[in-house]
Amino acid sequence: MKLVCSQSELSASLQLVSRAVAGRPTHPVLANVLLTADAGTGRLSLTGFDLNLGIQTSIPAGVEASGAITLPARLFGEIVSRLSTDSPITLSCFEGTEQVELTSRSGSYQMRGMPAEDFPDLPLLQTGAPIRLESEALIKGLRATLFASSGDDAKQLLTGVHLQLDANGLECAATDGHRLAVLRLDHGEVSDAPDAPVEPFAVTVPARSLRELERLLSGRQSQEPLSLFCDRGQVVFLWADQVLTSRSLDGTYPNYRQLIPDGFSRAITVERRALIAALERIAVLADQHNNVVKLSADPASGQLQISADAQDVGSGSEVLAAQIDGEPIEIAFNVRYLLDGLKAMAVDQVTLRCNAATTPAVLSPRHEENFTYLVMPVQIRQ
Repeated sequence: MKLVCSQSELSASLQLVSRAVAGRPTHPVLANVLLTADAGTGRLSLTGFDLNLGIQTSIPAGVEASGAITLPARLFGEIVSRLSTDSPITLSCFEGTEQVELTSRSGSYQMRGMPAEDFPDLPLLQTGAPIRLESEALIKGLRATLFASSGDDAKQLLTGVHLQLDANGLECAATDGHRLAVLRLDHGEVSDAPDAPVEPFAVTVPARSLRELERLLSGRQSQEPLSLFCDRGQVVFLWADQVLTSRSLDGTYPNYRQLIPDGFSRAITVERRALIAALERIAVLADQHNNVVKLSADPASGQLQISADAQDVGSGSEVLAAQIDGEPIEIAFNVRYLLDGLKAMAVDQVTLRCNAATTPAVLSPRHEENFTYLVMPVQIRQ
């Protein structure tokens, strides 16, 4: 194998695929990144795979001799990242050896690799018709829901985001048992062929994998739609010249729709940015005790009071102008849950709807119905 490529492109690609390299590998080769040079296509392919998550990308290269080798991801990445960006990199590996020489304008380095044959194959399920999704729509869906997934491995199904496609569009949902985020995207937003027949599907994908997918899609502008294959406990996302594979989570995702109340007797509408700013200031005190903030809505004065009482430390309160419909109410929440939901909405005004201080509340953009953020209140001890 022998090739010449750009330092900046190689470094960026190594950073990308290294996110799928095992931190504590069960086999030494899983700590490596697979390099595959193809003289026919003039490209160098890089792959990281920890048996759960796989990421593959490719860059243009002047390939003199095709071949494949695996190199230690961390060592290789750190060397490449420190080389001059204006110097091309030459990689050479003589046939029958596992020694790779990296040459740039500043010097040369030798690394011992492992055979490409030892590297596990990515589960590329390119069978059947792919599900085609617009990348921008998927980015929007992931950003609106990933934060609400659970970090508790004991609730494994809840550590993922549930993706469900039907004739009406794509729905992304995530819950950790204390809050629920659901974004509904119309079929026209998610498909490059909105009039084409839709094959319904539903799959729950680990949040870790989808965070990497969101990072991959956000890091590069492309109008090319994304292809999704799903079969036998695996999902594969193909986009531009990049591939992300992940296992799916087994089990039936909770029927989250039944958690959302049919109607509400109270509604509080406020400016989103003002509410975020007030909550972040009050959170300084709330974080000292139990992360709880209390919202007191008074329709007569049109004011929403936000307060926190940290025992033995202090207390604080702020008042915001609000449009309040219904009876007065005092309701408390984990301030972090409120802030997470508010920051997931790119709107000017938000509405908090509730029925009582102990029943689920829903936070959503004022004039939009496609995003729902349900959060359970905290019981106030008098």
